[in-house]
Amino acid sequence: MNNSLLKQLLTEYNAKRNIAIDEAEERKAKLLEVNPKISEIDKELSKISIDTSRNIINAKPEEKTKLLADLKKKSNNLIKEKNFIIKELFKSTDYFEPNFECKMCKDTGFVQKNGKSEICSCLKQKIYDIAYNKSNMGNLEFENFGTFNIRLFSDKENKEKYKSDISPRENMNLLREKANNFIQNFDDPRRKKFNFFRWNWAWKNVFNKLYCK
Repeated sequence: MNNSLLKQLLTEYNAKRNIAIDEAEERKAKLLEVNPKISEIDKELSKISIDTSRNIINAKPEEKTKLLADLKKKSNNLIKEKNFIIKELFKSTDYFEPNFECKMCKDTGFVQKNGKSEICSCLKQKIYDIAYNKSNMGNLEFENFGTFNIRLFSDKENKEKYKSDISPRENMNLLREKANNFIQNFDDPRRKKFNFFRWNWAWKNVFNKLYCK
């Protein structure tokens, strides 16, 4: 895989992820200044988790269940108390959480699916956008069927020069007709499966050309 472009995208992802995390920490620090009780609750949550873990090591099987149940109960109570305080400060309960641009991958570019790491849809879209820009499709407002000028192509046949029995103008007319027919019938149920596989094939080719040696 070509490292340059993909590395650039992942560097951008890492940068915006770090910014989101830093902003969350800054929000937390400011809120703790207003109400230090939240910090005390966080410390207590950490303490009871550590204490329970230590006790479980030497506990009997029947005691472990009770220890875990007590931990869950105490943790839930502390979390409820913390959320209540946050709400009283007119903040949402996820106020301390980073505002990632993509909630699915949390700005890492990858998601876990069936135990495997896969490229997130947001990163796929970034790659697609790059391919879109490289293909000059962004100029569709000025370059489309409506502005297409068939007279730019010669109507003279020249098999030796054009490697074809028809003129460039006739050839372009045939290509325009096929392209227009493809677009007009794209939603045809009989063509949908074919169009899906054609799009999927095109996508893979774009990805391979951009990122694979």
